[in-house]
Amino acid sequence: MLSPSSHLAILVLLLSVSLAASASLDENFAQCLSFYSDKAAPFYASIYTPKNASFTNILESSAQNLRYLVPSAPKPELIFTPLTDSHVQVAVTCSKKLGIHLRIRSGGHDYEGLSYVSEVEAPFIIVDLSKLRAINVDIKDNSAWIQAGATIGEVYYRIYEKSSVHGFPAGLCTSLGVGGHITGGAYGSMMRKYGLGADNVLDAKLVDANGQILDREAMGEDLFWAIRGGGGASFGILLWWKIKLVPVPENVTVFTVTRSLEQDATKIVHRWQEVAPYIDEDLFIRVIIQPATVGNKTERTITTSYNAQFLGGADRLLQVMKENFPELGLTRKDCLETSWIKSVLYIAGYPNDTPPEVLLQGKSTFKNYFKAKSDFVREPIPETGLQGLWQRLLEEDSPLMIWNPYGGMMSKFSESDIPFPHRNGTLYKIQYLSLWQDGDKNATKHIDWIRKLYNYMTPYVSKFPREAYVNYRDLDLGMNKKNYTSYIQATSWGNMYFKDNFNRLVKIKTKVDPDDVFRHEQSIPPLPVSSMKLKDKKSKTWE
Repeated sequence: MLSPSSHLAILVLLLSVSLAASASLDENFAQCLSFYSDKAAPFYASIYTPKNASFTNILESSAQNLRYLVPSAPKPELIFTPLTDSHVQVAVTCSKKLGIHLRIRSGGHDYEGLSYVSEVEAPFIIVDLSKLRAINVDIKDNSAWIQAGATIGEVYYRIYEKSSVHGFPAGLCTSLGVGGHITGGAYGSMMRKYGLGADNVLDAKLVDANGQILDREAMGEDLFWAIRGGGGASFGILLWWKIKLVPVPENVTVFTVTRSLEQDATKIVHRWQEVAPYIDEDLFIRVIIQPATVGNKTERTITTSYNAQFLGGADRLLQVMKENFPELGLTRKDCLETSWIKSVLYIAGYPNDTPPEVLLQGKSTFKNYFKAKSDFVREPIPETGLQGLWQRLLEEDSPLMIWNPYGGMMSKFSESDIPFPHRNGTLYKIQYLSLWQDGDKNATKHIDWIRKLYNYMTPYVSKFPREAYVNYRDLDLGMNKKNYTSYIQATSWGNMYFKDNFNRLVKIKTKVDPDDVFRHEQSIPPLPVSSMKLKDKKSKTWE
């Protein structure tokens, strides 16, 4: 009589023979999914190949950066859209069994397209989590379990549906998929009051490199620490987050005030740097900076738009602004008192009469060809530096900069509380963008421009390391090589995204995914086993 292990060996052998005789990768994958699944599931209906009429629509459905959808960009062999958590488990098992590289997409917002394109490995498949979007809000417990494929806008709506005085401090863009969004930190307009989305996570469920589903207790505190800010797709596939809801007032006030160079923009921006990180933590004032035409003329100027959310009424806001930032000249007419959910729509750029139900569509309002970069600022940029910046912005067709203020609660967390290290001492974060519409024709021109701008900004931003935000992924900072992830190489970008937390992330990666199942151009590298053993002899901190 055969032992259970012998039965398993024979089953695996039969599977191997069956797969070897199959005609195509997608058929092999579907057979493997069925073999490892506990029950019959409609796998074929969830697998899309280039032969399917809907393949292109599915591929492009949530991809934000059109640079990675041009014909020359690598395409997946197939897209798998799991319908259950167990589908994700078997997808991991089968990708390993078949030796297929996988990419994981929740919302498609990765700035370098890493959730739907692999520049370094082929063939590859996409596990698209867009059908896993359940949201279970528990107002009594001040919490919610949210599935990775839901958008942050859907999360906001489902909270609002249950309560007008609860919210969650996460993204400004409402089409962000919560799976990847929170793994990078998740900042938003309430960050100065409550911190990041990742600072407000209570539990999680993920599929690890062995295809097992782990919650916080099962994964342990090290891995739970790593997934809250350590970047997506390095440690497993996120299935669920349990988030902590936060109180929001019945009345929230928003405003947008624009000042051009001709209206003293330079002096006002300079003053904003001194005020915004220290002002009342209920107030978040970001600055959106871009060129604009002057009247009907062809000449351009720079406009600075102060886009704000205040957790309170207009009267108190006006008093705070009068005492701290009178230079902006905010008036009662500039202010719009509204509900928290309506303020979410306002900050996201929707017209004032937009019903909150639009958030359930999960659609992006931003799809462009673009290149982005990021910086963190720790000392105010002098006016001469700002003037040089304006000159460079006027040289580009469609540039955009967004400055997000820090301070408040962001300064109260230590740099190592979670992997996201940009805390006390940070005045604000800069996002640089160059956008264009002519495909890859003139992409090089625009990318060269933003790289030169980034070089110009070197004296004015953080140093040793020059910090960057992992959710504004930037492959200029360095890349893992094909089929090999070098620790030394990865420090070039790892230290910029995570500072001293990078070393701890590497240790955790080495422990939970030593074979580097979850990898991409900027994934956290595992140390070689020999290096790990040597380190273990020298230090018990690796345990």
